[in-house]
Amino acid sequence: MNNHVQDDIRFIYDHETKVDLLNNEALAKTIVSLIKRKSDRPITIGVHGDWGAGKSSVLEMIDNAFSSDSGVLCIKFNGWQFQGFEDAKIAVIEGIVTELIASRSLWITATEEVKQIWRRIDWLKVAKKGGGLAFTAFTGLPSPDLLKSAIDTVRDVLADPKTIATKENAEKASYLFSGLLRDDVETRNVPQEIREFRKAFAELLKKAEIDRLVVLIDDLDRCLPETAIETLEAIRLFVSLPQTAFVVGADESMIEYSVRKHFPDLPEATNSQGYARSYLEKLIQVPMRIPSLGETETRIYITLLLIGTIIGEDSSDFETLLGYARAALQRPWEGKGIELEDIRLALGEKFDAAMPAITLAEQITPVLAAGTKGNPRQIKRFLNALSLRMAVAEARGFETAISIDHLAKLMLAELFLPASVFEHIATSVAVSEDGTCNELKIMEQASGPAPGNASDKKELVLSGSPPDGSDDGTVLNDWKARAEVVKWAGIEPKLSKVSLKPYLFVIKDRKNFLGAGAPLSGTLMRLLDKLSGGEANARSVAADLKNLSAMDIDILFQQLQSRMLASSSLATKPPIMFGVSELVKAHSAGLQMRYVELLDALPVTSLGMWAATGHNNLVSNAAAIARLEAVKLKWATHGGNTLKATLSAEKSTGKKK
Repeated sequence: MNNHVQDDIRFIYDHETKVDLLNNEALAKTIVSLIKRKSDRPITIGVHGDWGAGKSSVLEMIDNAFSSDSGVLCIKFNGWQFQGFEDAKIAVIEGIVTELIASRSLWITATEEVKQIWRRIDWLKVAKKGGGLAFTAFTGLPSPDLLKSAIDTVRDVLADPKTIATKENAEKASYLFSGLLRDDVETRNVPQEIREFRKAFAELLKKAEIDRLVVLIDDLDRCLPETAIETLEAIRLFVSLPQTAFVVGADESMIEYSVRKHFPDLPEATNSQGYARSYLEKLIQVPMRIPSLGETETRIYITLLLIGTIIGEDSSDFETLLGYARAALQRPWEGKGIELEDIRLALGEKFDAAMPAITLAEQITPVLAAGTKGNPRQIKRFLNALSLRMAVAEARGFETAISIDHLAKLMLAELFLPASVFEHIATSVAVSEDGTCNELKIMEQASGPAPGNASDKKELVLSGSPPDGSDDGTVLNDWKARAEVVKWAGIEPKLSKVSLKPYLFVIKDRKNFLGAGAPLSGTLMRLLDKLSGGEANARSVAADLKNLSAMDIDILFQQLQSRMLASSSLATKPPIMFGVSELVKAHSAGLQMRYVELLDALPVTSLGMWAATGHNNLVSNAAAIARLEAVKLKWATHGGNTLKATLSAEKSTGKKK
């Protein structure tokens, strides 16, 4: 791929949008139609989906759809913004009422109704806490914060030329809010006051002269359980009132969790999970779930994202391209993306500039779709991380050694393949002279390019001997058995054809595989050779190891670890493992936890019976011992039969290891 694409692909913002790249507009239109169908009936709709699925964008589309309808007042409310408030329930109620009053200038046309509704809210505060978040319990006067908020809201509305408010009205409003004195407190009970509040709010709706009040509540699943529940309880005050509609965007599993936390003492006979779901179902009359993206939809989405960063989502050419994309998204089961010729027709003279982005989208889609499980936010995060790393390479002056398509493929392995796969590639590259990994070369040669579909490629890898006749070790066997690794290896370009050392330097923000890559001193090189040469050689330098500096100890351990993880066979104890043991024995205090972490990083299915013994004399720290036991438990569960049998025998005899 041409490297100039890295200069064109820019940061992708992750915020709600009115430009529908996910074909979720159909869901938004369905909700709008449902709300309009019987505007006098109260309704509560849930827009459900995982974090990053596009719930906020659906709510934005709903708001946009109602913006030109004078008979509908649409209020947006972000539950997360009220996280940490002393009383989130009152904050929700106040927010809805304030927006209604300000947007319809009701401080002018419904003075008495406004005063009544604020009295009811004030009483609810006093009843709950003996004092309000905004009003004092004794005077009923608005606090300076509420007064400022109300007046600021009024003045914000004045910025809209369509409002009937004027500067004079703003001054009148400030006088009105400052004069909201409570009458003498009557003896009331909470049920009665709630009924009075609902009645006062219904009167306010009549004065507002609207057909439907639509409240969009977002980010409820980001709130702590207490805030989420208080917001839901505030909604319950309104849900049975005519002309009201609530649309709640949230991951339903998080809300169910909040309900369970709110009711921790349910009887043991009660199914708490079932109760939590019933609680949510009682409130949400119409649940709608945003589906995750399939591979075809992911390909189209990535293509639109990348091209949008190059030509701009607000351009007419992009709008034309969006039309072709929506047509393709209408039949995703056919597996067709946007035709290349359609992209050419849509973009015209901008097509050549966008072509590298189109190619990149085709290359990374199969693994990215599976790795992110079709989550739009995760897709954006990957593309942004890719763009950022290219920018860092450019800023450090080695961008000519980096290709964005090679980096993208390596990052797919880093983020979405089993950790042991990427660790092996990285450590092999770090210690090799040419910056390549032999197992990766074998996998890529066997997996393509070849005629036929993906299953043909998989069969090619899984059968027969390696194409270059090399030793087919346990690491390679493990990779061949993993469908996701086979699929990734078949992606272009071939990583085995270039040195990956510059790429490891770019991605060291997560882990530095090249930390010991500087030339070693003669002394360290001699020690490394001895420690890598088997038991006798390792023991011969035991005395020399005790005199090393902390820096030299760290360098030696990193080098040994890299070579150990790059071992092609672990059925028998690798010679280098004796060197690791000698170094840890000489500096146990600082290395024993790193030793256990090395054991944990070894591919469990490749380990022979040797791994079961020989660790207790190296590990004495309580934390390291606990970690070692956890590693052994993992081996006993997922290891090969020989390793399992050895561990079982050692445990049953109580023999020290």
